[in-house]
This record gives sequence, structure tokens and C-alpha cells, in this order.
Amino acid sequence: MSTPDSHAHHFADAHEAIGKADILIEALGWIRRFRDTTTVIKLGGSVLEHEDALRHLLVDVVFMSTLGMRIVVVHGGGKAISRAMDAAGIVPRFVQGRRYTDAATLDIVEKVLATELNEELAAKVESYGGRAIPLNFRSTPVLFGERLELKDDAGELLDLGAVGHVTSIDRLTIENLMYAGQVPIIPSMALAANGEKLNVNADTAATAVAAALSAEKLVVLSDIPGVLRDVNDPSSLIHSLSAAEARALIADGTIASGMIPKIEGCLETLAQGVKKIHIIDGRLRHSLLLEIYTTLGVGTELVRDDSISSAAAGRLAATGTRP
Repeated sequence: MSTPDSHAHHFADAHEAIGKADILIEALGWIRRFRDTTTVIKLGGSVLEHEDALRHLLVDVVFMSTLGMRIVVVHGGGKAISRAMDAAGIVPRFVQGRRYTDAATLDIVEKVLATELNEELAAKVESYGGRAIPLNFRSTPVLFGERLELKDDAGELLDLGAVGHVTSIDRLTIENLMYAGQVPIIPSMALAANGEKLNVNADTAATAVAAALSAEKLVVLSDIPGVLRDVNDPSSLIHSLSAAEARALIADGTIASGMIPKIEGCLETLAQGVKKIHIIDGRLRHSLLLEIYTTLGVGTELVRDDSISSAAAGRLAATGTRP
């Protein structure tokens, strides 16, 4: 015999189930819009160090790929490299914020970043039911570049060792894999014309890949929730910004210090044809799905001035104010 309590319990369960269905219906519009579009995900920082966050993130990648999005992952691995250098007794040296890369350091970067971590990420995606392929020097390198030339204040060339920047990308290989339903996993290293292997900044590598593939989106997973009006107040998150608004926030000091190069890199990427960039906190569980498949999202999206998209408009309407 059923009791009022069991009726109430059944009603609560049904209510919760309907709530879940509503969420799926909200996602439907975004799922249809992003089917067959390319998204580049830049993975780095503490997300790689945090096993739980990484698992949720890679499950999100499998989910998105299953829904017909074409996903490419570009990753760094700074902390793992630093640990391996420490174990080898090599003291890291930084020149203008870039890791000086001598032959011994380069060997470690290749082993830790381009081989072990790269292949481990692909294996994890596969273990969560996805299909992924590591694109490294042992399989198929797809990033090509040359040594980075930086000058000091006196205009003299600085020696950074084997530090490079990407000059070209094997777009065909990446696209063929994506069309076949694979997730290419690309480490931030490039091959020079003379066969030299180069250490490349992961943000700039992801930018180069997104631009070369004319990606719909570049998602930068970081240790911050996005752009905040007040750095001490997480609730001051700005959900959507045009390039012009982002420049104004740099000019008035709202975007400061370490965020400036990240945002300037994003603005450059928009100028190269990528439609939208999302900056999200990779440590937040399922932040990737929430950012892509919900109207408000969980991070900051940057859009080109000439394409304040309907997605951005939807976000602005949802927040009730213009950020």
C-alpha cells in the first residue's frame, strides 16, 4: 500500500528527472549548432596536475566528440617538466618569461611532454570510451616552426636555446583524423626544417592550431574562472566580452598583470579568424560542458567586434546587463 510519504518521494524523484530533461533540452540548441564545428582545447597548468579535474575534463571531451563536435587538444606540461628537471639536477633558467632550453632540458621536455604525457592523455580519452590519437615525434608531428628570436632592451638578440614558435601546421592530417571521429592530442613542441625539435609555449601553439583550422572556438582551460571585474570577487565574472570591450578593460586596469598577455593573445587569435574564445576554470567539475552547452556558461567568452553572436546576445539577455 502506498503512503503519502511514498507519493511525495515519487513526485520529488519525477521532478528531479524532469529538471534533468529540461537541461538536456536547453543543451539541444547548442548541440545542433556546434555539430560538425571545430573546437581547439588548450590544456595546461594545474588541470594536468589534478587527477580528478583532468578525468572530468576528458570525459567532457569524449561527450562532445560523441555529439559530433570536432575536438583537438593542445597541451603543455610545465609543472611535470619542472619536476623532471629537478630530479635530473638541472636548474631551470627563464629568459623574458620563457624557459631557456638547452640540449638536456630539451630531452626532458620531449620525454615528459611530447611522449609520456601526450600518450597518457590519448590513452585516458580511449579508456573513457572516446577515440584519440597522440601526434608526437614518435608518431606524426603536426606542428612545424623555427627558433624564436627575442631582443633585449638594447636590441641585441637573446639566446633562448631550442625555444620556437609555430610557423606552419599539417592541417590535412589533423582534419582527416577529426573527420574520422578521432581526437588529435598535440603537445606544444614543433619540428624545425633542419630536424631540430623546439619547445613552444602552449598558449601560442593552441592559438596557431585554432587559426590554421579556422576553429569555431578556442577554449583556454586555466586556473581562474575567467575575467573578473574585481579579482577578489568570483561573483564579478564577466560572461561575455567583445574585443573592443576587452581592450577598454586593459586600458582602465580592470584586466591587469598576468591576465594581460593571455587576453592580448586571445585578441590576436580573434583577429586571425577564430570566432570565439572561452576562458574557463578547468578545476571546476564539467566546466567544459557547462561552458559550451548552457546559455550563461561558467567562464568568459571573447567574441570578435564584428560578430557579437547570438550566443553572446543570449548570454547578455540571461545576465540582464551588458558586461
